[in-house]
Amino acid sequence: MIRYRDMNHLRLQRITLFIMATVSALVPLSSHAATDPETPNILILYADDMGYGDLNCQNSDSKIPTVHLDRLASEGMRFTDGHSSSGVCTPSRYALLTGRYHWRKFYGIVNTFGPSVFSPERLTLPEMLQAKGYHTAAIGKWHLGWDWDSYRLSDAEPARPNTTQKKRKNIVWGPDAFDWSKPIPDGPLAHGFDHYFGDTVINFPPYCWIEDDRVIDVPDVLMDTKQWKPIKEGNWECRPGPMYHDWDPYENIPTTTKHAVEYIEQQADQAEPFFLYFAFPSPHAPIIPNDAFDGSSQAGAYGDFVVETDAACGEILRALEASGQADNTIVVFSADNGAEHYAYERDKKYGHWSSGPFRGLKQDIYEGGHHVPFIIRWPKVVTPGSVSKALVSQIDLMATFAAVTDSTLPKDQAEDSHNLLPLLEGSASSVRPTLVHSTWERTGFGLRSGDWVLINKRTGYARKPKHDWLKRHNYPAEDGSPVELYNLAKDIGQRHNLASQNPERIQAMQAALKTLQDDGHSASRFKAP
Repeated sequence: MIRYRDMNHLRLQRITLFIMATVSALVPLSSHAATDPETPNILILYADDMGYGDLNCQNSDSKIPTVHLDRLASEGMRFTDGHSSSGVCTPSRYALLTGRYHWRKFYGIVNTFGPSVFSPERLTLPEMLQAKGYHTAAIGKWHLGWDWDSYRLSDAEPARPNTTQKKRKNIVWGPDAFDWSKPIPDGPLAHGFDHYFGDTVINFPPYCWIEDDRVIDVPDVLMDTKQWKPIKEGNWECRPGPMYHDWDPYENIPTTTKHAVEYIEQQADQAEPFFLYFAFPSPHAPIIPNDAFDGSSQAGAYGDFVVETDAACGEILRALEASGQADNTIVVFSADNGAEHYAYERDKKYGHWSSGPFRGLKQDIYEGGHHVPFIIRWPKVVTPGSVSKALVSQIDLMATFAAVTDSTLPKDQAEDSHNLLPLLEGSASSVRPTLVHSTWERTGFGLRSGDWVLINKRTGYARKPKHDWLKRHNYPAEDGSPVELYNLAKDIGQRHNLASQNPERIQAMQAALKTLQDDGHSASRFKAP
């Protein structure tokens, strides 16, 4: 097993090799260079479980005011065909930070006290930027794992009997199971971030703040949701485990936002550019908007939680502007996947469909699972208020920022990342021919090629939808076909399965999907079927 010291050594080796590759220019990414000679800062604002249809600027029927994100879109480029890598949390984050399809390595999420998903040899976006002189920070949700096994005491026993819970993810560890005085290995600092602040995952233990690689307040009790203010919608969905006795999940957004503002203000006095990856816990469950936002939307507590998320974005963007750094900062806003299953009841009660105009929700291969908000603002480069219909993915940010910073990626890194800079500069209308989607099952894949989407299984749902929702939105009953095929140009809601009418197209797309899966490098060698 590779221990923490060895992993740090491998990480340094990896960065050194990356710098050597950049200097020797083994694989030139693009003839494009940043228009502004001053190296831009990079700020990624990453929402959690937010649907495409939640934003007012892209859904006129939205019942949620998103004034700050609407303004961001008016000042930058809004992508109407932007995607995350997956319909669930961890895989999309991995893909964003590596430029690689998550399913080339894993499918599901990091569970309670799970290990890091990053291999020591895998180059990450913050590591690439570190090599270019950036100060890098991650604030908020991590959900990419730590080395909790080496952090846990060797003689630790589970806090609760585990006779019927055989799965590792169901083991409940108590506060006495860990030596909280030590640094936690293999977290953000081991994979390119100079600084981290957050609670790793809002509904997973340990329930405490972590700064860099150490806890701030030592967990001393087992999590008990009865200690908190009542939940405002849905369920807590918090996994049991160690918690600091004074922990309050309602403080998550205010605290992390304050930390982000302070970080941006501090960077104004620094000579080096910065990269800030700010990952919200919202509007993911538990749905807990603070009282000041109650009733701020017409979509219940979830809508109010989106408003609070939007307000936090506004606060961070105001800090960027006040610090004098806004004109030289690339701002990206997106989300890791679509809204949770509570969206069905929300649609029924409030007439707000978070995925609008798409079918599907979080976990699904249908568009609603991964077709997410995607906005990029870059003053002096991106035309304000522009809208792109190009197919893009969060996976593409790695190659894009490599081009922006004049970096060169080694051949075995960021294998699925396409450079979006020609789109941002207005010199191209498309850069990506295909996109692969997957569930957290190895059998659940979908392929996008042009306007066509192949769902290579019987259904794109991970969980059955509500019957009344299907009826209300005029969806037909499943036809029993082993696969599904849709033309999004004519059927954005994916209501009409065209599989039986297009056997040759299905055969070609299935062959293309297998090639993409087997080849291991889609960015430079693959053409659409």
